[in-house]
Amino acid sequence: MNNNNLKICISSSGEDLNANVDPRFGRCDYFLIIDPKTMDFESIDNKSSKVMGGAGIQAAEHIAKTGANVVITGNVGPNAFKTLKAAGIKIITGASGNIKDILDKFNRGELNEIDSPSVGSHFGMNYKGGENR
Repeated sequence: MNNNNLKICISSSGEDLNANVDPRFGRCDYFLIIDPKTMDFESIDNKSSKVMGGAGIQAAEHIAKTGANVVITGNVGPNAFKTLKAAGIKIITGASGNIKDILDKFNRGELNEIDSPSVGSHFGMNYKGGENR
């Protein structure tokens, strides 16, 4: 992938690069849209996190509109996976810990794209492990 136009979306527990990766894509607190070359970023409040159903799809549609090319998260369910893939967005799961550390791993080529969802539907609805919970 051409890094000149790369925009990375990371599911986040906070509004800046010092936050941790939120393991839930559709129900994370924030998305950080990051230029990995300059480290410039935008924090987006995930308005889909509180909806009764369809959080993953709504979040994926919103991220597609930002122009992100890559999503890095802890987990992604089947509906969000399909929506992101349809938009041509690469998906990397299994991320945890500090966002700056995850970006370093990405830049070193240590993170791999997935080709199927990492969890089943409704994973994030009952997850209570986030640092802000």
